[in-house]
Amino acid sequence: MADLLFELGTEELPARFVVPALEDLERLFTEQCAAARVTHGAIRRFGTPRRLALLVEGLADKTDDVVKEVQGPSVKAAFEADGKPKVPAIKFAESVKLPVEKLKKVTTPKGEYLAADVEEKGRRVAELLPEVLGTCVKKLQFPKSMRWGDVEQSFGRPLQWIVSLFDGEVVPVVFSDVKSGRQTKGHRFLSPGAITLGKPSDYAAALEKAHVVADLPKRRALLLDRLNAAAKKAGGTLIMDEALVDQVLNLVELPCPVVGSFDERHLDLPPEVLIQEMKSHQRYFSLTDASGKLLPRFIAVSNTPVKDEALSVKGYERVLRARLSDGRFFFDEDRKTPLQDRLPRLARRNWVLGLGSMAEKTDRIRALASALAELAGKGGERATIERAATLVKCDLETGMVGEFPELQGVMGREYALHGGEPKEVALAIFEHYLPRSANDALPTHDAGALIGLADRLDSLCGLFSIGKKPTGAKDEFALRRAAIAIINLIIGKGYRLSLSAAVDESLTLLEPALANAKKKPGEAPVKQQVLEFIQDRLRPLWGEQHRADIIEAVIAAGADDLFATKQRVEALSTYVSRPDFSKLAATFKRVANIVEKQAKDVSKAPVDAAKLTDDAEKVLGAEVSKVQGAVLGAIKADDYAGALAKVVPLGPFVDTFFDKVMVMAEDQALRENRVRLLMEIGGLFGTVADFSKIQSES
Repeated sequence: MADLLFELGTEELPARFVVPALEDLERLFTEQCAAARVTHGAIRRFGTPRRLALLVEGLADKTDDVVKEVQGPSVKAAFEADGKPKVPAIKFAESVKLPVEKLKKVTTPKGEYLAADVEEKGRRVAELLPEVLGTCVKKLQFPKSMRWGDVEQSFGRPLQWIVSLFDGEVVPVVFSDVKSGRQTKGHRFLSPGAITLGKPSDYAAALEKAHVVADLPKRRALLLDRLNAAAKKAGGTLIMDEALVDQVLNLVELPCPVVGSFDERHLDLPPEVLIQEMKSHQRYFSLTDASGKLLPRFIAVSNTPVKDEALSVKGYERVLRARLSDGRFFFDEDRKTPLQDRLPRLARRNWVLGLGSMAEKTDRIRALASALAELAGKGGERATIERAATLVKCDLETGMVGEFPELQGVMGREYALHGGEPKEVALAIFEHYLPRSANDALPTHDAGALIGLADRLDSLCGLFSIGKKPTGAKDEFALRRAAIAIINLIIGKGYRLSLSAAVDESLTLLEPALANAKKKPGEAPVKQQVLEFIQDRLRPLWGEQHRADIIEAVIAAGADDLFATKQRVEALSTYVSRPDFSKLAATFKRVANIVEKQAKDVSKAPVDAAKLTDDAEKVLGAEVSKVQGAVLGAIKADDYAGALAKVVPLGPFVDTFFDKVMVMAEDQALRENRVRLLMEIGGLFGTVADFSKIQSES
C-alpha cells in the first residue's frame, strides 16, 4: 500500500471555483480508478486560490487479476448448418486464444452468442496512474476556462506546476506546457521559493511551514477564530455570514484579519445597506454591539500579516468610504420619489417574455393574494394586502436596488415607511420575500406571507405555462426554491387552503397573458404539472425525518391541504415503531388492493346489514359502525393520530373476515355488499394514507 499526492498549482482562482473544482477532481479520480480497477483508501482534499490537491491513502501496488466474459459473434453467424465453424467463430477463438471447442454459448436478449472467459492479469498501479491523473486534469471543469501563451488546452486559470507523487516517486503527467514533478510552492509573498517534497505525507506540514494552510476545514477554523478574536478586540460581536466566510476562505491562503471603522454618520442608513455595501464590494465582515446594534466597525481579511496595520486599515477605510458615500447618495435620491410614483415605471419593465410586464405581474399578485386570504380564512387582512401588493415591486425601480438586488424588499420597507405608509404595509413589502432559503425565517404577519405565496404561485404557473420549467440541474428561475417556500409558508403559517384551488385562481388570472401561449402536444395540463412539481418537493423535504413509503402513501391519499398532509405523515410515522405495524399495514394494504380492483364495478351505496350473512362479516360490520363516527370526527378535528388509533383495532376483525369469508362470492348481491364493506373500511384509513403504498416488510 502507498499514498498518492496530486496537486495542480495555478494562478489565483476565483473563490467560487475552488470547492466545486476539488469535488469534481475527486469524482474524476474515483471514477478513473474504478475503471482501471485501482483500489484506494481515504481521500483528503486540499485547496487554496493557488492550488487544488488530493492526498489519497492506501493505493494498492497492483490491480487484481480478473476473469471477464467476452462476447463474440452470434451462434447462427458462427457455424454452418452441420456445426462446422465459420470464419467469425475461428477469428473470435484466435482473439481470445482458445480453440473453438472451448468457446461457450450464452443466451442474450438478442439470441444465442459465443462467449469466452478471459483472464486479465493485474497491472502495476504506478503504470496506470499517468493515464488516470492525466484524464482527471483534462476533464476537470470550471464555470469559465482560459488559455494562455500558445498552448491549446484551457484551464480555470493558467497552470503553473503539477505535483504527482506515488510512494515518493514522481508520476509523469503533462498538461499544456507543464510537466509534473515533486516541487510545490508556498505563500506567494511570504515564501515564494520552490518546496521539494519527499513523500505525499509531507505535504500539509511543508505548506504550513511555508505559510499556507491548504486544509480547508483547518483554514476555516483558523479564519473564524481570528475573526472572532478581532471582533472581541474591537469590542463587538461578529455578524456570522456563512456565504461570506466561504468566499473569503478561498480568497486567501493564510487569513489575517484587521479591524477598521467608518464614519458614524452613516449609521442612519438602514443596517442592511451598510452590511451589503461592506459584504458585496469589499468582502468585509460587520460587527454589532451587545444590544445587536450595528457598530461603525468592520473586519477585512488580508492574505498576509500586516506590518503597518494603521496604513493597511487606512486603505481599507478609504475604499469603503467611497462605497458608503455612493450608498448614501442612492438612499437620499430614492427617497425623493415615493413608491407610489414609481408604479408607472413597472409597466416598462418586462418580467418574462410571454408573461407581460412587472406591472401586470403586480396586478396578478394583488388579486391572487386577496383570493388566497379568503381561502385561508384571513379576509381581515385584505386592506393591508391590497395596498402592500400594489407597492411590493416598486423598489425594483430604485437606484439602491439597482445597485444591490439583494436589498429587494428591504428598501421597499424603508421607502414605504419614509413615504408615510402604515407599518404593516411596509412590513408586508419586506416579508413577502421570506423565506429566502429553506432555513430562513417565515413572515411574522399574514399579509406578507400571503403576498409571498401569490408571487411564487404566479411565477410557477406562468413559467410552467410557457414551457420554462426546470430541467435536470437547470433551474433558471429558482422554481424549486419557490415551491419549497410555498410549502414552508402554508405549513409554517398553518394555512388551511386548497392548493388546487389556489393554482386554479392563479391560472385564471394568467389567462390574458397566456392568450397566445403554445402548448406542446401530449403534455399534461399546467395545473397537474404545477401540483406534481410542488408535491415532488415534499419527498426530499420530509425524507430525513420520515420513511419514504410513509410519505408516498400519504401523498397518494391526497396532498391538497399541505398542512393536513404534514400532520398525516407525522401521525402515520408514530405507528411505524409498533410491533404489530407490519401486520396491520399488510392487512390494510390488502383491503386497499381489493377496493382498487373491485370498486369500479360496484355502485356506491351503504352497506346492507341484512346481507351480512357470515358471522365474521357481521362482527366486522358492527365494529366498523361502532368506530366510523369517531374516526370521521377525529379526522375533521385534524386528530389523525386519534383517527388511526380508532381504525387500527379493526385489523384483527379484518383478518378474521379474510380468513372466514369469500369476498368474491358467486352471488352478485353478496359480493357487492362485501366490497362495499371493504370500501367503508378503506375510506376510514384512506383519508390518512393509501396503504397499498406501504412497504409492510420495511
